[in-house]
Amino acid sequence: MHKRILLASTAAAAFLAGCQASKSTTAAKSPTIETLGSTEVPVSEFAYVYRKNNSSAPEYGTKASVQEYLDLYTNFKLKVLEAEQRGLDTTQAFRRELDGYRQQLAQPYLTEKSVTDKLVREAYERLSKEVNASHILVRVQPDAAPKDTLAAYQKAMTLRQRVTGGEDFSRVAREASEDPSAHENGGKLGYFTAMQMVYPFESVAYATPAGQVSQPVRTRFGYHIIKVNDVRPAQGEIKVAHLMIRATPGMPAADSVTARKKVDELYNRLARRGENWDKLVAQFSEDAGSAANSGELPPFGTGRMIPSFEEVAFKLQKPGEISQPVQTPYGWHIIKLLEKQPVPAFEAMEPTLKSKVAKDSRSELNRTAFLKRVRTENNFTENQAGKDYAFSKADSALVTGRFAYTAPAAVMKASKTPTDNSTLFTIGGKPYLVKDFLTFAQQNQKPRPGADARFAMQQLYDQYVDQSLTEYEKANLETKYEDYRMLVKEYRDGILLFQLMDEKVWSKAIEDTVGLQKFFTENQAKYQWEPRVQATVISAATPELLTKAQQYQKVGRYPLKNGLPAPMPFRANSAELPASVPALDDLAARLSADQGLNVTAVGRVKKGETTALARRRADRVVAYLKGKGVATDRLRATAETKPAASQVAFELTTTNPVAMEEMLNAQNPLAVQIQQRNFQKGENKAVDQFLSSAPGTYTAQQDGRYYAVIIDKQLPAGPKTLNEARGQATSDYQNYLEKEWLSQLRGKYPVKINQSEVDKLVTK
Repeated sequence: MHKRILLASTAAAAFLAGCQASKSTTAAKSPTIETLGSTEVPVSEFAYVYRKNNSSAPEYGTKASVQEYLDLYTNFKLKVLEAEQRGLDTTQAFRRELDGYRQQLAQPYLTEKSVTDKLVREAYERLSKEVNASHILVRVQPDAAPKDTLAAYQKAMTLRQRVTGGEDFSRVAREASEDPSAHENGGKLGYFTAMQMVYPFESVAYATPAGQVSQPVRTRFGYHIIKVNDVRPAQGEIKVAHLMIRATPGMPAADSVTARKKVDELYNRLARRGENWDKLVAQFSEDAGSAANSGELPPFGTGRMIPSFEEVAFKLQKPGEISQPVQTPYGWHIIKLLEKQPVPAFEAMEPTLKSKVAKDSRSELNRTAFLKRVRTENNFTENQAGKDYAFSKADSALVTGRFAYTAPAAVMKASKTPTDNSTLFTIGGKPYLVKDFLTFAQQNQKPRPGADARFAMQQLYDQYVDQSLTEYEKANLETKYEDYRMLVKEYRDGILLFQLMDEKVWSKAIEDTVGLQKFFTENQAKYQWEPRVQATVISAATPELLTKAQQYQKVGRYPLKNGLPAPMPFRANSAELPASVPALDDLAARLSADQGLNVTAVGRVKKGETTALARRRADRVVAYLKGKGVATDRLRATAETKPAASQVAFELTTTNPVAMEEMLNAQNPLAVQIQQRNFQKGENKAVDQFLSSAPGTYTAQQDGRYYAVIIDKQLPAGPKTLNEARGQATSDYQNYLEKEWLSQLRGKYPVKINQSEVDKLVTK
């Protein structure tokens, strides 16, 4: 059903990683390699697709390879041509789907690959070090007015002068930093590495020597003054497990003392008595998320965990080593080192780093470089008079977010005086008008309290220019990059092909039951059983398990351990059932649905009740189930003699060998495996040895396991029914329908091959 993927997504993976090196297209008309009806297929189109999908094949460039691919491509183009003739490329759904793909495919072309590569390499190099820093923050919005920005900068410089003049950094941070956490931590951030802080902060921190204080650095949060306390080699990642006893800061003192005593006792049992870690974690750890998995946590590096936990974890040296109890805001932890992982090689990290760089704040550098290139390549030119006219429309309403603008209905006559229809700027010679920008301003404005109106208009103008440059580049990608143009074309054709193939072949083969039956009957010779055996195959890990399984198998019924009904309660000294018993109704329905199930009702009494009462209770339950249509031979009533409770319990047995598997595999899920079906040659190596044997039990050893093959009867070769061959028959019918359809298309759109151009593609 997903054959469209063959036409598009194979190429997508390669191109989406970065495509800036692709060649620009040329305007020269390509010769024709074939004509389908009156539609010409350019040589350049076929050559591109052939090269892309076959260049790594050993037979690439041979006459046979070129001809085979041309046949496939011709069939593909005929289907697409038919879809176009039917107008499938004009529907709203088609256009919406293609536009979605087009937007995705464009993204790698709207970046600067050289900048991305540089940022990825820089990030990797920084990952080799970890920086311990503190900071003081002076908040200012990213789009703050110039006067507010200047005020924040001056405040930051004043604070810097205080700390460089000798005042304690942490004391100044507690007093003046606008980062709320500074009041508690004195601005200390602990150790961090690349990709954990916003990019401008990270860059300045890595550039500042240990013991020094940076100049103010602007991020989206405001201005930061950074003091680098220490720089050390990267510690890589570690994998640990922990045993946790909860102890929160606000809990009663007595509970806190109890938690400490508990964790100390657990540490003593682990470190001094050598008790089993997994067992103690399962019994006592109060971290529900990890206790079931021996306390194991996901791998982490510097800056990912609470500092107190992280510091102790990284001090552990050898796998298996455990720490003394360490306290965090969540409680007490005993940490066990599982594995230390150094920073991986660049090649291993490159794909992940590329993805992170694309989402990180450093991607702004890439976007800035991209916009600069588009400006230069397309001769971006401002019309200062038009810009001044547009900015003259800025007023107090723009500052409050209530700017109103209505574009003139008619085009005004040319005038030397700037108007709404004047050019604001041009990109590649294309004019962008004042009225379009003012419409954009109305739609994208937001309140900017205290800002100057022209400043607010300037920010909207910058947004409009960036958006226009990006959209201009998007609109010209298909003429600029052959790779992009061909990839979009493949997706376009793939969407069309999928819709028509589904109608003509895939869904039709499934829904046309009459046609499928007719095709199956006409080709019955293809759908035949080879000689088979009806058998039960028991596979066991050891001879002892095999013997045990065979003993159970001879009995033919297996007790169920899971999914048993809850006991049915009775009133004291009574055997009367309520008028409505939903639980028994559910059991009756289950017995009706599974004819292999049998049930035993076990009557029980509590102290002071008679054993006879227990049997009467069981009999009443059995009678109720009979009344619901359950056969007598599938029901049994019995009673327990020892006092227990006023109830009837249930025991279930089944003929399904899965129950025996569950019973024997309680310790090892692969100890025993049982198959009960018909086998033909090649489906089971153990059975293959006895395909011609008479009914009976045979044993074998194969690939380290022990087998018992119980052959019930031989089944001769013969025809399959449609149900038995439906999967293969449906696939064959689809192929038949496709061939018939292609034959019709070749009649509708006669194919003429330009052999001389085909021969030019043969290179060996």
